[in-house]
Amino acid sequence: MQGTAAPHLVDCPRRTPTCLVVSDVLDSIGNTPLIRLRNVSEATGCEIFAKAEFLNPGGSIKDRIARHIILAAERRGELRPGSTIVEVTSGNTGIALSMVGAMRGYRVIIILPRSVSVERRQMIEAFGAELELLDEVNDIQAAIRQTEARAAGRKDLFLPRQFANPDNIEAHRRTTGPEIMRQMRRPIDAFVMGVGTGGTIMGVGRALREGGSSARIVAVEPDESAVMSGDKRGRHGIQGLADGFIPGIVRLKEIDQVIRIKSAEALQRAHEISREEGLLVGISSGANVIAATQVAKEMGPGHAIVTILPDRGERYLSV
Repeated sequence: MQGTAAPHLVDCPRRTPTCLVVSDVLDSIGNTPLIRLRNVSEATGCEIFAKAEFLNPGGSIKDRIARHIILAAERRGELRPGSTIVEVTSGNTGIALSMVGAMRGYRVIIILPRSVSVERRQMIEAFGAELELLDEVNDIQAAIRQTEARAAGRKDLFLPRQFANPDNIEAHRRTTGPEIMRQMRRPIDAFVMGVGTGGTIMGVGRALREGGSSARIVAVEPDESAVMSGDKRGRHGIQGLADGFIPGIVRLKEIDQVIRIKSAEALQRAHEISREEGLLVGISSGANVIAATQVAKEMGPGHAIVTILPDRGERYLSV
């Protein structure tokens, strides 16, 4: 057996014994590890770290916003016993809302494109939520308008409105961003993140700025539907990114760079991450790592780049 190099360790706070037992599933969301990606770090001469959001209980970064949006709505009296949560989503938010809704005792209706993976549909139904599938001719924006009309005047329906809800950003400004800064014991030179609703890149970006960081904020979008780059929307295969419009919570002036990634390359990179790093991750993770590698090459050796591994790969095995 060949010898192996000593592991690269990041000095971050240890979990205290009280962290090992939590009161419910909501308390197990967040505080995910930051993992050094060995192969791309060695290839670029940079330190590339990825936050393992697939380790959240619902399997994705969307657990953070589902918890924050629902609890905030309860505090404001917008969500009360007997309410029904209705959301239009491309998948992961639907899973997260179904999980949190089940724990809090709400009926949940998830509206999502028929094109999403069968695993995502099965997970939503496993949490007891109801599914409504969009026809291929329908788009997310049209479905959102229809859902708004459906909820008009009905106090029993709560719409999380993830694409427009500032609580989406706040979830990451208050948790994901500060966690990254605590975990990194050196300046962060770039933060790289794919844009779906835009909550993660906006929230983490603001947390970094508020913490005094001058990190480059880099957005990632599918090359086939590069609306942030000014192109028309199109069909693509990076589920969770680019729903064909720039979400209302996204502020382009807060983004320093946009990188376009081809869907086929993102899928291939996700497979490579599984085989090279031992991390079974989704397609958007592949896109993020490709973009982070590109940024590392642009910046040159010695820089620290942070990205996100948003979800697990099990939900894409049929793709």
